Amino acid sequence: MSIQSEADWKGLRRVAAVARETLDALEHHVRAGITTGQLDRIAARIFAKRGARSAPALVYGFPGTVLISVNDEIVHGVPGKRRLEQGDLVKLDVTVEKDGYIADAARSSVVGGDNDSAARLRDCAVAAFEASLAVARAGNRVSEIGRVVEREVRGRGFAVVRGLSGHGVGRTIHEPPTVYNHYVATQRDVLEKGMVLTIEPLISAGSGNVIHDVDGWTLRTADGSLAAHHEHTLVITSGQPVLLTAA
Repeated sequence: MSIQSEADWKGLRRVAAVARETLDALEHHVRAGITTGQLDRIAARIFAKRGARSAPALVYGFPGTVLISVNDEIVHGVPGKRRLEQGDLVKLDVTVEKDGYIADAARSSVVGGDNDSAARLRDCAVAAFEASLAVARAGNRVSEIGRVVEREVRGRGFAVVRGLSGHGVGRTIHEPPTVYNHYVATQRDVLEKGMVLTIEPLISAGSGNVIHDVDGWTLRTADGSLAAHHEHTLVITSGQPVLLTAA
């Protein structure tokens, strides 16, 4: 969507605050022994308290509140009985609807904080996101975001996951434009002031190829390598973008 009014700003800020609160709570509770289903119930309680709903459940019929993916699971992991273990790399992906507006954000967390390879991958996803902010401004082509993200990721020895990307957001989960994590020469979309979108580096320690899990939802790395994910919903301006879901 593109912001058209003060009401849009207020609606997006309210829903973004719920996403931020939920991620903070989930990250706080990530520990060895907790199940992904227990984490999901924490998110569900916050949503209910804030008058919000799970956008993936609302739009796509996802069988959970938030997306929780572990280790080689890249994204769209279904919460359930799996217990987290020390050193696991956990992707917490929160997409929330409130009063007709949608915000989307994700973080990667290392259980116990003692897995150096997982921490380096997580930090790379964050660094790639932060690097992209220099070009995420009105007048630039959307494809410049992908160029910067992939350059940062490759420079750290990792790979961009192919076939997954950021996107426009605001009134539904996936809106134009597609925000690739690699450079696409044929993409002509131009960033415009007021445009609402996500930038979300999805990266792997291996090849970056994807397979679908038998559950019909979860996407995994084809070679079993670790994956990381970092995402914010932001608004394009003539300068630095406004990070709605940032703390």
